Amino acid sequence: MYKFFVPQQQETSGGLERLEVDGKFFRAAGKRVFLKAVTYGPFPDPQPDHGQEMKRIAAAGFNAVRIYGSPDPAMLDAAHAHGLWVLVGLTWQWGSDFLRKSSLFAEALVDLRQGLAEWGAHPAVAIVMVANEVPADMVRWMGVLRVRQAIERLIDLGRRQRPRLLFAYANYPTTEYLEPDNADFTAMNVYLERREDFADYLPRLHNVAGDRPVLISEFGLDSLRGSEQKQREVLLWQLDECLASGMAGTTVYAWSDRWLNGKRIMDDWAFGLTDVSGREKPAYEVLSKRLPAVLTPEDGVALESVPSFSVVVCTHNGGHRMHACLSAICAIDYPDYEVIVVNDGSSDDTEEVVGRFEGVRLINVEHIGLSAARNRGAEEASGEIIAYTDDDCEPDAAWLTWLARAFVRSQWDACGGPNLPPVPPHADYWEHVDEAVVAAAPGAPTHVLFDDGEAEHLPGCNLVVRKRALQAIGGFHADYRVAGDDVDFCWRLRAAGFRMGFSGAAFVWHRRRTTLWRYFKQQYGYGKAEALLMRDHPEKFRRSGGARWMGRVYAGGAMCADPGSVIYHGAMGLAAYQQVSLTVQPQRALPSGFDGPMARFKLAVARVLQPRIRGFARWRHSLRWRWNVERVSERKPWVTLKDAHYGEEEESIWWGETGIYREDVLVALQQAGWDVWHRSGTSAAHEDWDLVRGECRVLVAREHHEGMSLLLVRQEFPAGRGQRIPRRMLEVMHSLGLQQV
Repeated sequence: MYKFFVPQQQETSGGLERLEVDGKFFRAAGKRVFLKAVTYGPFPDPQPDHGQEMKRIAAAGFNAVRIYGSPDPAMLDAAHAHGLWVLVGLTWQWGSDFLRKSSLFAEALVDLRQGLAEWGAHPAVAIVMVANEVPADMVRWMGVLRVRQAIERLIDLGRRQRPRLLFAYANYPTTEYLEPDNADFTAMNVYLERREDFADYLPRLHNVAGDRPVLISEFGLDSLRGSEQKQREVLLWQLDECLASGMAGTTVYAWSDRWLNGKRIMDDWAFGLTDVSGREKPAYEVLSKRLPAVLTPEDGVALESVPSFSVVVCTHNGGHRMHACLSAICAIDYPDYEVIVVNDGSSDDTEEVVGRFEGVRLINVEHIGLSAARNRGAEEASGEIIAYTDDDCEPDAAWLTWLARAFVRSQWDACGGPNLPPVPPHADYWEHVDEAVVAAAPGAPTHVLFDDGEAEHLPGCNLVVRKRALQAIGGFHADYRVAGDDVDFCWRLRAAGFRMGFSGAAFVWHRRRTTLWRYFKQQYGYGKAEALLMRDHPEKFRRSGGARWMGRVYAGGAMCADPGSVIYHGAMGLAAYQQVSLTVQPQRALPSGFDGPMARFKLAVARVLQPRIRGFARWRHSLRWRWNVERVSERKPWVTLKDAHYGEEEESIWWGETGIYREDVLVALQQAGWDVWHRSGTSAAHEDWDLVRGECRVLVAREHHEGMSLLLVRQEFPAGRGQRIPRRMLEVMHSLGLQQV
């Protein structure tokens, strides 16, 4: 094991402290925590003894409870007394068309404001979920963008009133495109009862979340339809898979079989860890043995072997950044690694700064450029895996642990993770506003993925490769002195048959440029490097000059739909996983506290100028060899086909007894001669309508109400036909016992 001297840091006090975001995870009192939550209630009368129940929950190893609705003050006090954070869920009618009935959403805003005034300052309250699983058919009915904007409005309101709290929307896989842009983390309710399916889905959530942590906000198993032993087994491997995949926390559904849904006592389900009499089930017993030992996400990462790493940092006049970089590297919690700094002809105090860190090897070379410096570091490395990062980066303490797990489990030849911009201090707004803008501006180094686990490109600030693979392709090309070396390296690595992976938890903090001028200068340098790439890899570029990626480019933002998005809804909107089709993920939002008029204006300027500056540099520096570059056929852009204008719509509302669902209406209409609607030239997976008969198209949604079914039907007719409900549709609706409101 290598030991390093790191400057002494001040200790932080423990206890139930404020919960904060820490990159892809959470922290409290300066220490990383794994959120271990269990859902609590709502309960039918009589209400439980909160003090006794919170004591049992804490004794089982949980550190948080998730509730649905406004918290009871006695429950909050009991949770605080036993060291439990409370995740509060705002309750309102999100299952109805709250955009058409504006009073419903206005009531949600009022309830949030009043609730935060009443309980938002309580020290046990840590997180507020502003909604929970808006039904997919209602999202489609109201419009994805409008629903997302409503959720974001609730989050903005809550954050202004209680900035110390964390805010999120409890999503589910069917509407994963509904991620709010301004949430503090991604919360996802996931019910997959096969371990293989669950394990395969979790890495996707890192990419859905972008830079944010991921919390599994519900997971459970009904011990009535299954068995108590099956519940025990499933909840245990669920915890193991969440830890192994780098989730920030998980939530067991539920604490008790005593459960009230609206006004109905749920006596036909049994998701609880305790039964209606309070008896502890086998799942409680096994979790109470496992959970207390899990304090951080890394506690669950068991390495079958411990590969040796050589962390290589190349720097040129980066002395002012090296202290923070090396402090972070030397604090990495991993048993077998060395640190090498290649000083690429610096004329500042780099050598002096590196000399303060005992155990770090310094290699001084003449100014040979970034690629040659990286090759020199590899020559000196003794580890079997070389981990490259930059002098403006601070790797996370668990960086090598997550990478080792990825290399051992998937046998990658190279691997990497996200690079996250740190949030500047809010107190110095005018001093750091440019840094905040640059963090959200386009053009930052990023990864490109074929799927949720395999990469097409990894940026050099978080590029980790087996030494044998690096040597097999001859290392980095020395022509790339400042930038572009990682792109060339990854393309050559893949061309040689090597595979690159991605680990969403293996992140580094990457400080971007601190002024817009430096940012534009950096983008010019990137364009200059792209000119070299065009010379060496002409087949990878379009005729217009842009790089031609086969995978998806990740830009740090959450995977939320925008006005131009194409969403996979499935035929009649019934796909279990309705995903948004993107080639470039949304950009990062402005950091909280910097989203003001000045920052928005500067960000707009950056978004306009960045591609022009980069394109100009690419054009200027490619003139001398452009004549020798073969022209490549340009890939056709995605075209969204528009239908002929129909022009006339009609909406109707149908009432019926509980038990009539949207699917019942769709099946009955199909039996009456309606067909699944296909837009000409596209797959039915991307449709905005459900069924078609003749020249009439239909969309069906169901509002969620207690004691009745309320079906919403939207029809579209050709212009000039007039608005009327077809006679055959009336017969079908009446045959189902539905009456028009």
